[in-house]
Amino acid sequence: MFTPFKKDFIIGTSTAAYQIEGGWNEDGKGLSIWDVFSHTKGKIRDGSNGDVTCDTYHDFQTDIDLMSSLNMDAYRFSVSWSRVLPEGKGAVNQKGLDYYDRLVNALLEKGIRPFVTLFHWDTPYALFQQYKGFAGRETAQYFAEYAKVVVERLGDRVKDWITLNEPWEHAMFGHFLGEHAPGIKNPWTYFKVAHHQLLGHGLAVQALRSERSDLNIGITLSQFPVYPASFHPNEKELDSVEMADMFVNRFYLDGVFKGKYPEKLFSRLWPIVPKIAPGDMETIRQPVDFLGVNYYTRMYATRKWYIPFLKTWVDRNPSDERYGHPVLGAHAFPDGLKELTRRYREEYGNPVIYITENGTTEPGHNLEESQRTDDTYRIKYMSHYLGALKEAIDEGSDIRGYFHWTTLDNFEWSSGLSCPMGIIKVDHKTQQRTIRDSGYWLRDLIANQESRRR
Repeated sequence: MFTPFKKDFIIGTSTAAYQIEGGWNEDGKGLSIWDVFSHTKGKIRDGSNGDVTCDTYHDFQTDIDLMSSLNMDAYRFSVSWSRVLPEGKGAVNQKGLDYYDRLVNALLEKGIRPFVTLFHWDTPYALFQQYKGFAGRETAQYFAEYAKVVVERLGDRVKDWITLNEPWEHAMFGHFLGEHAPGIKNPWTYFKVAHHQLLGHGLAVQALRSERSDLNIGITLSQFPVYPASFHPNEKELDSVEMADMFVNRFYLDGVFKGKYPEKLFSRLWPIVPKIAPGDMETIRQPVDFLGVNYYTRMYATRKWYIPFLKTWVDRNPSDERYGHPVLGAHAFPDGLKELTRRYREEYGNPVIYITENGTTEPGHNLEESQRTDDTYRIKYMSHYLGALKEAIDEGSDIRGYFHWTTLDNFEWSSGLSCPMGIIKVDHKTQQRTIRDSGYWLRDLIANQESRRR
């Protein structure tokens, strides 16, 4: 056990509404695109859905008590847009707001700091029917109106706000590859969704700040160092690395922090770039208080001559076994935290950083192994990633917190219930909770932090 962090460094866990709440059609909640997608045959790997999952809509107190027993400093959760605004706009569902009001109060009673994410991929289905979700510009404005509704109710107690979670994934997997809700396979809509999400972010920041001046507001981006798939790349392969980095990382970073998109990327993809209205980029570049980073691993870029314009494909699986981590295996890359945060220091003004997600299941997604409570692999994983995080801080990065993904075994999107990632094991038939060894390991780490704070 080590205590590498400053006294005010916070440690917690993350969840998302659709993945844990259940109560999918109760108390006036409207449908989300994930409600519809997960009920569509063949979309979820194990045939499950989010109708019940961890059932926190009916009982969040059990989990808050467990988090309190593990000394958690903070808890990151998301609000279901369609639980608050069943149609995505217009009439407010007070029972939905009441739920989050009670949740926030219960967290604060246990001394746990709430971090609220406003959008974690669950677009109201009504907005998808009317505007194709964020493929339509109108949804960005409705997102800001929704943000104002939520902050009016919770902003007196919740000070930490995240507008969007992982806009790249929502655009890529939901609207390009069709593997996530809403299941669209149309690369021509990708940049519309990406741009309109960032526009919604900027409008939401304005809405939040117009309501209160005492908020800590940020956005969460997934981030991946990009490497060539081969150990001896040629010039075209290196070009693919640059294109992939701009496509996955820099488009979002440059938009938020520089108010522009990478020119080289847009010159390559000019036939499918989004329509950018006057003032859009100024809106997207609203000052933020922090950058949330969801970091798991790196990506590998491959030259693909048949892919229009970009000529590039990215993959999270290494093509060469030499890329693997000596202890954690092929899919882990802790040092990427140092690589990414060095970029933020050098190119984006060294913003305040929270690691808003980082976690793992057992290698190979072996369900039987992943369900065990003696999860030594997860402990090794956290230890190596937190060690790299400490090195990044020592190098000068302003990193102020770490949120492990995830609190509970939940509905892991297209993997369903077959990918347990929680520090708390959940039996989804009985809703029985069991703290894993990794949870106790994290508890002891936080306890050592507490001793430094006194």
